[in-house]
Amino acid sequence: MSKKLLWLTTLLVILALSLVACGSTTTTETEAPAEEAAEPTEEAAAPVEEEAAPAEGANQLEFFSWWTAGGEADGLNAMYEVFKQQYPDIEIVNATVAGGAGSNAKAVLATRMQAGDPPDSFQVHAGHELIDTWVVADKMEPVTFIFEENGWMDVYPADVIDILSYNGEIWSVPVNIHRSNVAWFNPQLFADNGLEYPKTFDDFFAAAETLQAAGVTPLALGDNGIWASTQLLETVLLGTLGPDGYRGLWTGETDWNSAEVTTALETFAHMLDYVNEDHAALSWDQAAQMVADGDAAMTVMGDWANGYFTSIGLAPGEGYGYAPSPSTEGTFMMLSDTFSLPQNAPHRENAIKWLTLAGSKEGQDAFNPLKGSISPRSDSDRSLYDAYLQSAMDDFASNEITPSLAHGAAASEGWVTAFNDVMTLFVTDRDVAAAQAGMAQACVDAGVCGQ
Repeated sequence: MSKKLLWLTTLLVILALSLVACGSTTTTETEAPAEEAAEPTEEAAAPVEEEAAPAEGANQLEFFSWWTAGGEADGLNAMYEVFKQQYPDIEIVNATVAGGAGSNAKAVLATRMQAGDPPDSFQVHAGHELIDTWVVADKMEPVTFIFEENGWMDVYPADVIDILSYNGEIWSVPVNIHRSNVAWFNPQLFADNGLEYPKTFDDFFAAAETLQAAGVTPLALGDNGIWASTQLLETVLLGTLGPDGYRGLWTGETDWNSAEVTTALETFAHMLDYVNEDHAALSWDQAAQMVADGDAAMTVMGDWANGYFTSIGLAPGEGYGYAPSPSTEGTFMMLSDTFSLPQNAPHRENAIKWLTLAGSKEGQDAFNPLKGSISPRSDSDRSLYDAYLQSAMDDFASNEITPSLAHGAAASEGWVTAFNDVMTLFVTDRDVAAAQAGMAQACVDAGVCGQ
Protein backbone atom coordinates (compact mmCIF):
# COMPACT_ATOMS: atom_id res chain seq x y z
CA MET A 1 0.00 0.00 0.00
CA SER A 2 1.39 3.44 -0.90
CA LYS A 3 2.14 5.94 1.85
CA LYS A 4 -0.52 8.27 0.42
CA LEU A 5 -3.19 5.55 0.48
CA LEU A 6 -2.18 4.54 4.01
CA TRP A 7 -2.46 8.17 5.15
CA LEU A 8 -5.94 8.53 3.60
CA THR A 9 -7.13 5.30 5.19
CA THR A 10 -5.91 6.40 8.61
CA LEU A 11 -7.63 9.77 8.23
CA LEU A 12 -10.95 8.10 7.36
CA VAL A 13 -10.74 5.91 10.47
CA ILE A 14 -10.05 8.93 12.68
CA LEU A 15 -12.99 10.81 11.18
CA ALA A 16 -15.29 7.85 11.72
CA LEU A 17 -14.28 7.55 15.37
CA SER A 18 -14.80 11.27 15.85
CA LEU A 19 -18.33 11.07 14.51
CA VAL A 20 -19.15 8.27 16.94
CA ALA A 21 -17.72 10.22 19.88
CA CYS A 22 -19.68 13.35 19.02
CA GLY A 23 -22.99 11.58 18.50
CA SER A 24 -26.04 12.08 20.67
CA THR A 25 -25.74 11.08 24.30
CA THR A 26 -28.31 8.78 25.91
CA THR A 27 -28.92 9.60 29.59
CA THR A 28 -30.99 8.03 32.31
CA GLU A 29 -32.60 9.45 35.43
CA THR A 30 -30.65 8.48 38.57
CA GLU A 31 -32.60 7.68 41.68
CA ALA A 32 -30.47 9.16 44.41
CA PRO A 33 -29.99 12.93 44.38
CA ALA A 34 -26.63 14.52 44.91
CA GLU A 35 -25.93 18.18 45.49
CA GLU A 36 -28.72 20.56 45.10
CA ALA A 37 -28.80 18.17 44.38
CA ALA A 38 -30.57 16.77 46.56
CA GLU A 39 -33.99 17.81 45.59
CA PRO A 40 -37.32 16.03 45.69
CA THR A 41 -37.55 12.70 43.93
CA GLU A 42 -40.19 13.20 41.27
CA GLU A 43 -41.57 11.25 38.37
CA ALA A 44 -39.46 11.71 35.30
CA ALA A 45 -40.89 14.17 32.81
CA ALA A 46 -40.06 15.02 29.24
CA PRO A 47 -37.38 17.70 28.83
CA VAL A 48 -38.74 21.22 29.06
CA GLU A 49 -38.02 21.84 25.39
CA GLU A 50 -37.33 19.28 22.70
CA GLU A 51 -33.61 18.86 22.32
CA ALA A 52 -32.11 19.84 19.02
CA ALA A 53 -28.68 20.61 17.69
CA PRO A 54 -28.11 24.33 17.20
CA ALA A 55 -28.11 25.32 13.55
CA GLU A 56 -25.07 27.20 12.34
CA GLY A 57 -25.75 30.94 12.37
CA ALA A 58 -29.33 30.58 13.69
CA ASN A 59 -30.81 33.06 16.16
CA GLN A 60 -30.76 30.64 19.06
CA LEU A 61 -30.01 30.24 22.73
CA GLU A 62 -28.66 26.85 23.75
CA PHE A 63 -29.23 26.32 27.44
CA PHE A 64 -27.74 23.40 29.39
CA SER A 65 -29.33 22.14 32.64
CA TRP A 66 -30.50 19.07 34.57
CA TRP A 67 -33.99 20.40 35.38
CA THR A 68 -36.31 17.90 33.74
CA ALA A 69 -39.08 17.03 36.18
CA GLY A 70 -41.75 18.40 38.49
CA GLY A 71 -41.37 21.84 40.03
CA GLU A 72 -37.90 22.37 38.58
CA ALA A 73 -39.19 21.93 35.02
CA ASP A 74 -42.27 24.03 35.80
CA GLY A 75 -40.11 26.83 37.14
CA LEU A 76 -37.77 26.72 34.17
CA ASN A 77 -40.72 26.76 31.77
CA ALA A 78 -42.14 29.81 33.54
CA MET A 79 -38.85 31.64 33.07
CA TYR A 80 -38.71 30.52 29.45
CA GLU A 81 -42.14 32.05 28.87
CA VAL A 82 -40.98 35.42 30.19
CA PHE A 83 -37.91 35.22 27.95
CA LYS A 84 -40.02 34.35 24.90
CA GLN A 85 -42.29 37.32 25.53
CA GLN A 86 -39.29 39.61 25.52
CA TYR A 87 -37.42 37.92 22.66
CA PRO A 88 -39.94 36.05 20.47
CA ASP A 89 -37.45 35.67 17.60
CA ILE A 90 -34.89 33.72 19.63
CA GLU A 91 -35.24 29.95 19.48
CA ILE A 92 -34.50 28.19 22.77
CA VAL A 93 -32.60 24.92 22.48
CA ASN A 94 -32.75 23.06 25.78
CA ALA A 95 -29.76 20.71 25.96
CA THR A 96 -31.13 19.12 29.12
CA VAL A 97 -29.49 16.04 30.61
CA ALA A 98 -31.55 14.25 33.26
CA GLY A 99 -29.95 12.93 36.41
CA GLY A 100 -29.94 13.57 40.16
CA ALA A 101 -28.60 17.05 40.80
CA GLY A 102 -26.51 17.10 37.69
CA SER A 103 -24.77 13.76 38.18
CA ASN A 104 -25.06 12.99 34.45
CA ALA A 105 -25.13 16.56 33.19
CA LYS A 106 -21.74 17.46 34.63
CA ALA A 107 -20.05 14.62 32.76
CA VAL A 108 -21.64 15.60 29.44
CA LEU A 109 -20.80 19.25 30.04
CA ALA A 110 -17.17 18.39 30.77
CA THR A 111 -16.90 16.55 27.46
CA ARG A 112 -18.30 19.51 25.55
CA MET A 113 -16.24 22.13 27.35
CA GLN A 114 -13.00 20.21 26.88
CA ALA A 115 -13.82 19.76 23.19
CA GLY A 116 -14.32 23.51 22.72
CA ASP A 117 -18.08 23.07 22.13
CA PRO A 118 -19.70 25.04 24.98
CA PRO A 119 -23.42 25.78 25.23
CA ASP A 120 -24.39 29.44 25.37
CA SER A 121 -25.08 29.12 29.10
CA PHE A 122 -25.18 26.29 31.62
CA GLN A 123 -26.56 25.63 35.08
CA VAL A 124 -23.96 25.31 37.84
CA HIS A 125 -23.90 25.59 41.62
CA ALA A 126 -22.61 28.84 43.03
CA GLY A 127 -19.11 28.91 44.43
CA HIS A 128 -16.33 26.39 44.05
CA GLU A 129 -18.16 24.05 41.69
CA LEU A 130 -17.89 26.65 38.93
CA ILE A 131 -14.78 28.51 40.01
CA ASP A 132 -12.46 25.57 40.70
CA THR A 133 -13.65 23.56 37.72
CA TRP A 134 -14.05 26.08 34.89
CA VAL A 135 -12.96 29.57 35.94
CA VAL A 136 -9.48 28.51 37.02
CA ALA A 137 -9.23 26.53 33.76
CA ASP A 138 -9.87 29.80 31.86
CA LYS A 139 -13.06 28.51 30.22
CA MET A 140 -15.45 31.21 31.46
CA GLU A 141 -16.20 34.86 30.86
CA PRO A 142 -16.91 37.05 33.91
CA VAL A 143 -20.41 38.48 34.24
CA THR A 144 -19.58 41.44 36.47
CA PHE A 145 -20.64 43.79 33.69
CA ILE A 146 -24.17 42.32 33.72
CA PHE A 147 -24.48 43.03 37.45
CA GLU A 148 -23.20 46.59 37.00
CA GLU A 149 -25.32 47.41 33.95
CA ASN A 150 -28.50 46.24 35.69
CA GLY A 151 -27.83 47.76 39.10
CA TRP A 152 -27.72 44.35 40.79
CA MET A 153 -24.84 45.15 43.14
CA ASP A 154 -27.39 46.83 45.43
CA VAL A 155 -30.08 44.10 45.36
CA TYR A 156 -27.93 40.98 45.86
CA PRO A 157 -26.46 40.45 49.36
CA ALA A 158 -22.74 41.05 49.64
CA ASP A 159 -22.18 37.52 51.00
CA VAL A 160 -23.81 36.02 47.90
CA ILE A 161 -21.73 38.18 45.57
CA ASP A 162 -18.64 37.09 47.48
CA ILE A 163 -19.46 33.39 46.88
CA LEU A 164 -19.89 34.13 43.16
CA SER A 165 -16.59 36.02 42.90
CA TYR A 166 -12.98 35.18 42.17
CA ASN A 167 -10.04 37.49 41.45
CA GLY A 168 -12.25 40.56 41.62
CA GLU A 169 -14.84 39.34 39.10
CA ILE A 170 -18.32 37.78 39.36
CA TRP A 171 -18.63 34.54 37.39
CA SER A 172 -22.29 33.50 37.39
CA VAL A 173 -25.84 34.80 37.90
CA PRO A 174 -27.80 33.22 40.79
CA VAL A 175 -31.46 32.42 40.20
CA ASN A 176 -32.37 30.93 43.56
CA ILE A 177 -31.35 30.26 47.13
CA HIS A 178 -31.83 27.02 49.03
CA ARG A 179 -31.11 26.57 52.74
CA SER A 180 -29.51 23.37 54.03
CA ASN A 181 -29.60 23.87 57.83
CA VAL A 182 -33.32 23.24 58.38
CA ALA A 183 -34.91 20.79 60.80
CA TRP A 184 -38.37 19.55 59.79
CA PHE A 185 -40.47 18.08 62.57
CA ASN A 186 -43.81 16.51 63.39
CA PRO A 187 -45.65 18.99 65.67
CA GLN A 188 -48.11 16.39 66.95
CA LEU A 189 -45.35 14.07 68.17
CA PHE A 190 -43.73 16.91 70.08
CA ALA A 191 -47.06 17.93 71.62
CA ASP A 192 -47.96 14.36 72.55
CA ASN A 193 -44.67 13.99 74.41
CA GLY A 194 -44.78 17.40 76.08
CA LEU A 195 -41.79 18.68 74.12
CA GLU A 196 -40.84 21.81 72.25
CA TYR A 197 -38.57 21.83 69.22
CA PRO A 198 -34.93 21.63 70.47
CA LYS A 199 -32.96 24.78 69.71
CA THR A 200 -29.60 23.55 71.03
CA PHE A 201 -27.67 20.28 70.96
CA ASP A 202 -28.35 19.77 74.69
CA ASP A 203 -32.07 20.26 74.01
CA PHE A 204 -31.86 17.80 71.14
CA PHE A 205 -30.34 15.02 73.20
CA ALA A 206 -32.80 15.56 76.06
CA ALA A 207 -35.77 15.43 73.66
CA ALA A 208 -34.27 12.44 71.83
CA GLU A 209 -34.16 10.44 75.06
CA THR A 210 -37.83 11.18 75.75
CA LEU A 211 -38.90 10.35 72.19
CA GLN A 212 -36.89 7.15 72.04
CA ALA A 213 -38.38 6.00 75.36
CA ALA A 214 -41.83 6.59 73.83
CA GLY A 215 -40.99 4.34 70.88
CA VAL A 216 -40.48 7.19 68.39
CA THR A 217 -37.38 7.54 66.21
CA PRO A 218 -36.00 10.96 67.23
CA LEU A 219 -34.11 11.77 64.00
CA ALA A 220 -34.88 10.36 60.56
CA LEU A 221 -31.91 10.02 58.23
CA GLY A 222 -31.84 8.76 54.65
CA ASP A 223 -28.24 8.60 53.50
CA ASN A 224 -28.22 6.02 50.74
CA GLY A 225 -26.55 9.03 49.11
CA ILE A 226 -23.76 9.90 51.56
CA TRP A 227 -24.24 13.62 50.89
CA ALA A 228 -27.18 13.51 53.34
CA SER A 229 -24.84 12.61 56.22
CA THR A 230 -22.32 15.17 55.02
CA GLN A 231 -25.06 17.77 55.06
CA LEU A 232 -26.10 16.77 58.59
CA LEU A 233 -22.49 17.02 59.75
CA GLU A 234 -22.00 20.46 58.17
CA THR A 235 -24.91 21.74 60.27
CA VAL A 236 -23.26 20.26 63.40
CA LEU A 237 -19.94 21.89 62.49
CA LEU A 238 -21.78 25.19 62.02
CA GLY A 239 -23.62 24.83 65.33
CA THR A 240 -20.40 24.01 67.19
CA LEU A 241 -17.93 26.43 65.56
CA GLY A 242 -20.24 29.33 64.74
CA PRO A 243 -20.34 31.01 61.32
CA ASP A 244 -16.79 32.44 61.40
CA GLY A 245 -15.23 29.21 62.61
CA TYR A 246 -17.22 27.19 60.09
CA ARG A 247 -16.21 29.42 57.18
CA GLY A 248 -12.60 29.13 58.33
CA LEU A 249 -12.66 25.38 57.72
CA TRP A 250 -12.68 26.08 53.97
CA THR A 251 -10.05 28.82 53.99
CA GLY A 252 -7.48 27.25 56.31
CA GLU A 253 -8.17 29.70 59.16
CA THR A 254 -9.85 27.02 61.30
CA ASP A 255 -7.74 24.01 62.23
CA TRP A 256 -9.37 20.71 61.31
CA ASN A 257 -7.39 19.13 64.15
CA SER A 258 -8.81 21.52 66.75
CA ALA A 259 -10.70 20.51 69.88
CA GLU A 260 -13.78 22.29 68.54
CA VAL A 261 -13.88 20.06 65.46
CA THR A 262 -13.42 17.03 67.72
CA THR A 263 -16.45 18.17 69.74
CA ALA A 264 -18.51 18.56 66.56
CA LEU A 265 -17.62 15.07 65.38
CA GLU A 266 -18.44 13.61 68.79
CA THR A 267 -21.79 15.41 68.74
CA PHE A 268 -22.54 14.04 65.28
CA ALA A 269 -21.59 10.49 66.31
CA HIS A 270 -23.88 10.79 69.35
CA MET A 271 -26.74 12.00 67.14
CA LEU A 272 -26.41 8.80 65.13
CA ASP A 273 -27.47 6.91 68.27
CA TYR A 274 -30.97 8.31 67.67
CA VAL A 275 -31.45 7.74 63.95
CA ASN A 276 -33.37 4.95 62.23
CA GLU A 277 -31.38 1.73 61.86
CA ASP A 278 -32.17 1.47 58.14
CA HIS A 279 -30.83 4.94 57.31
CA ALA A 280 -28.32 3.61 54.77
CA ALA A 281 -31.14 2.01 52.79
CA LEU A 282 -33.32 5.12 52.62
CA SER A 283 -33.28 8.27 50.52
CA TRP A 284 -33.70 11.72 52.06
CA ASP A 285 -37.34 11.95 50.97
CA GLN A 286 -38.12 8.57 52.56
CA ALA A 287 -36.70 9.98 55.78
CA ALA A 288 -38.98 13.01 55.36
CA GLN A 289 -41.92 10.65 54.88
CA MET A 290 -41.12 9.06 58.25
CA VAL A 291 -41.70 12.47 59.83
CA ALA A 292 -44.92 12.98 57.89
CA ASP A 293 -46.19 9.55 58.96
CA GLY A 294 -45.34 10.11 62.62
CA ASP A 295 -42.70 7.37 62.66
CA ALA A 296 -39.94 9.91 63.35
CA ALA A 297 -39.96 13.27 65.10
CA MET A 298 -37.39 15.20 63.06
CA THR A 299 -35.18 15.20 60.00
CA VAL A 300 -32.48 17.68 59.03
CA MET A 301 -32.60 18.44 55.31
CA GLY A 302 -32.45 21.29 52.85
CA ASP A 303 -35.58 23.26 52.13
CA TRP A 304 -36.39 21.23 49.04
CA ALA A 305 -38.05 19.11 51.75
CA ASN A 306 -40.66 21.88 51.94
CA GLY A 307 -41.56 21.07 48.35
CA TYR A 308 -41.79 17.39 49.22
CA PHE A 309 -44.14 17.96 52.15
CA THR A 310 -46.42 20.21 50.13
CA SER A 311 -46.42 17.70 47.26
CA ILE A 312 -47.95 15.09 49.58
CA GLY A 313 -50.66 17.50 50.71
CA LEU A 314 -49.21 18.90 53.94
CA ALA A 315 -49.31 22.59 54.81
CA PRO A 316 -46.33 24.42 56.34
CA GLY A 317 -46.88 25.16 60.01
CA GLU A 318 -49.74 22.66 60.22
CA GLY A 319 -48.82 19.21 58.90
CA TYR A 320 -45.16 19.85 59.60
CA GLY A 321 -42.99 22.33 61.43
CA TYR A 322 -39.65 23.86 60.52
CA ALA A 323 -36.81 25.61 62.33
CA PRO A 324 -33.04 26.08 62.06
CA SER A 325 -31.17 22.87 62.85
CA PRO A 326 -29.96 22.67 66.47
CA SER A 327 -27.59 25.46 67.58
CA THR A 328 -27.62 27.22 64.17
CA GLU A 329 -30.27 29.89 64.74
CA GLY A 330 -29.17 33.18 63.21
CA THR A 331 -27.17 31.53 60.41
CA PHE A 332 -28.43 30.65 56.94
CA MET A 333 -26.38 27.92 55.25
CA MET A 334 -26.95 28.44 51.57
CA LEU A 335 -26.54 26.87 48.19
CA SER A 336 -27.59 28.39 44.91
CA ASP A 337 -28.25 27.42 41.31
CA THR A 338 -26.66 29.85 38.90
CA PHE A 339 -26.21 30.38 35.17
CA SER A 340 -22.89 31.14 33.55
CA LEU A 341 -21.27 32.52 30.40
CA PRO A 342 -18.67 30.25 28.76
CA GLN A 343 -15.92 31.74 26.66
CA ASN A 344 -16.70 31.54 22.94
CA ALA A 345 -20.41 31.00 23.50
CA PRO A 346 -21.85 30.53 19.98
CA HIS A 347 -24.66 33.04 20.61
CA ARG A 348 -23.04 35.31 23.18
CA GLU A 349 -25.49 38.21 22.89
CA ASN A 350 -28.44 35.88 23.36
CA ALA A 351 -26.69 34.33 26.37
CA ILE A 352 -26.35 37.80 27.90
CA LYS A 353 -30.06 38.40 27.35
CA TRP A 354 -30.82 35.08 29.09
CA LEU A 355 -28.53 35.88 32.03
CA THR A 356 -30.12 39.31 32.35
CA LEU A 357 -33.59 37.77 32.50
CA ALA A 358 -32.43 35.01 34.88
CA GLY A 359 -31.11 37.58 37.33
CA SER A 360 -34.09 39.92 37.06
CA LYS A 361 -36.94 40.29 39.54
CA GLU A 362 -39.47 39.24 36.89
CA GLY A 363 -37.55 36.11 35.93
CA GLN A 364 -36.87 34.98 39.47
CA ASP A 365 -40.40 35.56 40.75
CA ALA A 366 -41.67 33.43 37.85
CA PHE A 367 -39.18 30.65 38.60
CA ASN A 368 -38.77 30.31 42.37
CA PRO A 369 -42.32 29.84 43.71
CA LEU A 370 -42.66 26.82 41.41
CA LYS A 371 -39.14 25.55 42.07
CA GLY A 372 -39.61 25.72 45.84
CA SER A 373 -36.76 28.13 46.52
CA ILE A 374 -36.41 31.83 47.25
CA SER A 375 -34.98 34.60 45.15
CA PRO A 376 -31.56 35.94 46.17
CA ARG A 377 -32.80 39.45 45.31
CA SER A 378 -33.89 41.74 48.15
CA ASP A 379 -36.85 43.12 46.16
CA SER A 380 -38.76 39.94 45.21
CA ASP A 381 -42.56 39.82 45.60
CA ARG A 382 -43.25 38.05 48.93
CA SER A 383 -46.91 37.50 48.11
CA LEU A 384 -45.95 34.86 45.54
CA TYR A 385 -44.25 32.60 48.13
CA ASP A 386 -45.72 30.26 50.79
CA ALA A 387 -45.32 30.64 54.57
CA TYR A 388 -42.08 28.67 54.82
CA LEU A 389 -40.48 30.46 51.88
CA GLN A 390 -41.46 33.82 53.37
CA SER A 391 -39.77 32.84 56.63
CA ALA A 392 -36.70 31.80 54.63
CA MET A 393 -36.69 35.23 52.96
CA ASP A 394 -36.71 36.91 56.37
CA ASP A 395 -33.84 34.78 57.64
CA PHE A 396 -31.84 35.21 54.46
CA ALA A 397 -32.13 38.98 54.78
CA SER A 398 -31.14 39.08 58.46
CA ASN A 399 -28.95 36.03 59.22
CA GLU A 400 -25.27 35.47 58.64
CA ILE A 401 -24.77 33.52 55.41
CA THR A 402 -22.47 30.51 55.20
CA PRO A 403 -21.78 28.20 52.23
CA SER A 404 -22.83 24.54 52.09
CA LEU A 405 -20.07 21.96 51.70
CA ALA A 406 -22.39 19.16 50.60
CA HIS A 407 -23.78 21.23 47.75
CA GLY A 408 -20.68 22.70 46.17
CA ALA A 409 -20.59 26.21 47.68
CA ALA A 410 -17.89 25.82 50.34
CA ALA A 411 -15.19 23.71 48.69
CA SER A 412 -13.98 22.24 45.42
CA GLU A 413 -15.61 19.13 43.98
CA GLY A 414 -12.49 17.11 44.66
CA TRP A 415 -12.53 18.14 48.31
CA VAL A 416 -16.23 17.30 48.62
CA THR A 417 -15.59 13.87 47.11
CA ALA A 418 -12.76 13.19 49.56
CA PHE A 419 -14.92 14.38 52.47
CA ASN A 420 -17.78 12.11 51.40
CA ASP A 421 -15.37 9.17 51.32
CA VAL A 422 -14.42 9.89 54.94
CA MET A 423 -18.09 10.19 55.88
CA THR A 424 -18.92 6.81 54.35
CA LEU A 425 -16.64 5.18 56.93
CA PHE A 426 -17.52 7.53 59.79
CA VAL A 427 -21.24 6.81 59.82
CA THR A 428 -20.40 3.10 60.03
CA ASP A 429 -17.52 2.91 62.51
CA ARG A 430 -18.12 6.16 64.51
CA ASP A 431 -14.31 6.52 64.81
CA VAL A 432 -13.95 10.22 65.60
CA ALA A 433 -10.14 10.26 65.54
CA ALA A 434 -9.94 8.53 62.16
CA ALA A 435 -12.62 10.79 60.68
CA GLN A 436 -10.92 13.94 61.95
CA ALA A 437 -7.57 12.81 60.54
CA GLY A 438 -9.19 12.06 57.18
CA MET A 439 -10.92 15.44 57.04
CA ALA A 440 -7.70 17.24 57.94
CA GLN A 441 -5.89 15.35 55.18
CA ALA A 442 -8.61 16.23 52.68
CA CYS A 443 -7.97 19.90 53.46
CA VAL A 444 -4.24 19.38 52.86
CA ASP A 445 -4.91 17.53 49.61
CA ALA A 446 -7.13 20.40 48.48
CA GLY A 447 -4.16 22.73 48.87
CA VAL A 448 -5.84 24.84 51.55
CA CYS A 449 -4.26 23.51 54.74
CA GLY A 450 -0.54 23.03 55.39
CA GLN A 451 0.97 19.69 56.33
